[in-house]
Amino acid sequence: MVTRPLERRVALLRGINVGTAKRIAMADLRRLFGELGYHDVRTLLNSGNVVYSGRPTAAAAEARRLERAIEEELRVSTQVTILAGTEVAAVLDANPLQEFAADPARLLLWVLGDAVATAPLKPLLAQRWEPERIALAGRVAYFWCVNGISKSEVLSAAGRILGATGTARNLATMEKLRALVADPG
Repeated sequence: MVTRPLERRVALLRGINVGTAKRIAMADLRRLFGELGYHDVRTLLNSGNVVYSGRPTAAAAEARRLERAIEEELRVSTQVTILAGTEVAAVLDANPLQEFAADPARLLLWVLGDAVATAPLKPLLAQRWEPERIALAGRVAYFWCVNGISKSEVLSAAGRILGATGTARNLATMEKLRALVADPG
């Protein structure tokens, strides 16, 4: 039997440690990933960003497995979005709004399950949002929120369309995740 090499991946947990709900200690999250058989587990910040190594599997199946384990072991219900390590770099390299990214905290990447999931956002592309911007590439919607994420009209419109689908991270966090993928520690 041929054993496939380990692959670096990123799990993005939606809505973790925002306010007082859905609290998870990152040490508990790292421990759980280790117990599930993943290696080189590292977390970034306190908001549900996990970089790890594991055998290549279908991202959707792995996300469901992690969601179940987190709910059973840590008693928190959350949506998990998986990115292959190489996909993190591709998403950042394909950023169609890079020229607007004067402040990486104001450029938001909303990562969805697949490219089809971005289709409901296409009507927003035809509307004028200046000085804000929206762009779609693959399974990611990119938002330039010049006045801040909490005041963004285009992001608010997208949120009404997408609801609790996928999860978002700012450009600064995504760049840090890229660095962790490259350095298994």
